[in-house]
Amino acid sequence: MKLKVRKKISAVCSQAELGRRIGKRSQTINGWFKGKVPAELVLETSRLLNFAVTPHELRPDLYPNPTDALPKKEQVSTDDD
Repeated sequence: MKLKVRKKISAVCSQAELGRRIGKRSQTINGWFKGKVPAELVLETSRLLNFAVTPHELRPDLYPNPTDALPKKEQVSTDDD
């Protein structure tokens, strides 16, 4: 995981708190920081972080577009209308 993403997560909550929210040990979350969030937990993790960290930021290999898997209210419109 990139340093920028780790910092964004840490600004929302600690690794221990994220672990509590998602039902994993803080050591597991630390492993994510060194590697990747498992594919099956990307959406739940992003949701538990109130989309302050997007699925794209967590796993750009799975969510290549910045707005992939974001709820409509979280998507930023690029239209000039």
